[in-house]
Amino acid sequence: MARHPISLREHLRPSSLAQRVEQAEFRPVLADDRPATLTTQRGTAAQERLPLASLLALAMAAFITILTEALPAGLLPQMAHSLAVSEAWVGQTVTLYAVGSLLAAIPLTASTQGLRRRPLLLAALAGFVVANTVTTFSASYVLTMAARFVAGVSAGLVWALLAGYAARMVPAHQKGRAIAVAMVGTPLALSLGVPAGTYIGNLVGWRMCFGIMSALALVLMVWARIKLPDFAGQPAGRASSLRQVFTLPGVRPVLFVVLAFVLAHNVLYTYIAPFLSAAGMVERTDVVLLVFGVSSLLGIWIVGVLIDRRLRALTLASMALFGMAALALGVAGDAPKVVYVAVAAWGLAFGGSATLFQTALANVAGDAADVAQAMLVTAWNLAIAGGALVGGVLLERVGVHGFPPVLLGLLVAALGVVWAARRHGFSAPVPPPPFAHKTEQR
Repeated sequence: MARHPISLREHLRPSSLAQRVEQAEFRPVLADDRPATLTTQRGTAAQERLPLASLLALAMAAFITILTEALPAGLLPQMAHSLAVSEAWVGQTVTLYAVGSLLAAIPLTASTQGLRRRPLLLAALAGFVVANTVTTFSASYVLTMAARFVAGVSAGLVWALLAGYAARMVPAHQKGRAIAVAMVGTPLALSLGVPAGTYIGNLVGWRMCFGIMSALALVLMVWARIKLPDFAGQPAGRASSLRQVFTLPGVRPVLFVVLAFVLAHNVLYTYIAPFLSAAGMVERTDVVLLVFGVSSLLGIWIVGVLIDRRLRALTLASMALFGMAALALGVAGDAPKVVYVAVAAWGLAFGGSATLFQTALANVAGDAADVAQAMLVTAWNLAIAGGALVGGVLLERVGVHGFPPVLLGLLVAALGVVWAARRHGFSAPVPPPPFAHKTEQR
């Protein structure tokens, strides 16, 4: 038979099978081997978006928790006059709130591991409604203190739930951003909520402020019931003991860093007025705190954008930045310009710190995140109490000049632990493969 001549072009043309293999090789597919069409790719992109309505409900819970704790600080004279006690005694309403959180966080979280998450969060928010309503109408100092303790107990449970709740609403590679959104209520409460509450209190009275807090908590309960997804608690056989969680790789380094960093922060923050007085800036305390608050907001924004890719680097940067601020205050703390710059750096370092610590702990604790977060709440409140104690001793024995060396010592120790915990504790999350979230959901 005669052979048909084949041109060079036809010889080099790929076969239809090869063409199909080549095209299929670069075509993304879903978990059930269907090609990812434009519609499914859009669906995947939509699922990659954060559930903002749900996360902002958690942020509102953080806002109410912090504002309920700190509000008496701006209303001391009015509350003292109304309750017929001294301002120092009214100041103990903040202390008892912290004690309630400190005592309740771990045992309450451990005992409620098996309960569904949304009803548990709603119960904690109901505690704020009751406590703030009682505070609004109470004419008794003892009753007011009891209400503050109940509010503190509710706060301990809320703080233990928030980070784990936010992390469960998103895929693993978005945990940091989700926790950052949930935590944005904290700097907002400190930088805007407390000044606004003080202003409202001066206009309409301190009781109305706590009444407004009750109303906000009620609104949030409705919001959370509608928008928050519900998650099951831990099955009875899988509930983690405190010892098991504490010995997980990475948990203890994170808790140590929390204790050291927050202790350093509270030594300076609690006694910022006498520190500024030594620099002749006591009349500008409000401006200094405003600078701190604004830079804290910037800090949490930066952390929220970068945390899922740069958790370790951001944590190291926060330790180093706060350390440099403490060094600057120690060397030139009597120069107003240096004070403003150092306070701005301190606020930038502190703003996203809670998000960094909670994300790191959620990563290492896994299913036991709520118990681990309760430990973080306990360490945080110990650091608050310790900061007031250590700062007071330094102020009496050495003066404010003793603050910077102590801060530097604590921050260097924290920096060393973060640096050493590169495998467990403060390691960067592994980036997910393409379409991982879609595959997990299916």
